Amino acid sequence: MKGMKLIKSVSAVAVILLGFAIAAPAQTPRMALLEGLSAGEWTLKQRGSTGSGKKVCLGNPELLLQIQHGRANCTRYVIENGPKKLRVSYKCGPAGHGVTEIKQESSTLVQISSQGFRNGEPFSVDFEGRRTGSC
Repeated sequence: MKGMKLIKSVSAVAVILLGFAIAAPAQTPRMALLEGLSAGEWTLKQRGSTGSGKKVCLGNPELLLQIQHGRANCTRYVIENGPKKLRVSYKCGPAGHGVTEIKQESSTLVQISSQGFRNGEPFSVDFEGRRTGSC
């Protein structure tokens, strides 16, 4: 008798958890910081680097959220969503996951910090992003 109650209780909990697992994902909220950035060519220079940086045509500023995972199909969870600071956690399946924080200094200058795992290897990067022209 006690065994049946335990099985029913465990089954009820499993059904509830399954319901959460298959529920439709929430829509990503509006990210005002990204909407305020100027479209065009941006140069991302890693802090402490003497190189010229990486040029990116920024049509979709959401690409800044997953710099180490490029255009991989990732799900995102917004941790902090302010007008000058945005922090997002993302998961890209077997490609990895990360947390990125963007601080906006102006519509053409941002500071980006990102940490996580890419293809099983840890990463931690800091970039300064500047709009440098049209593309």
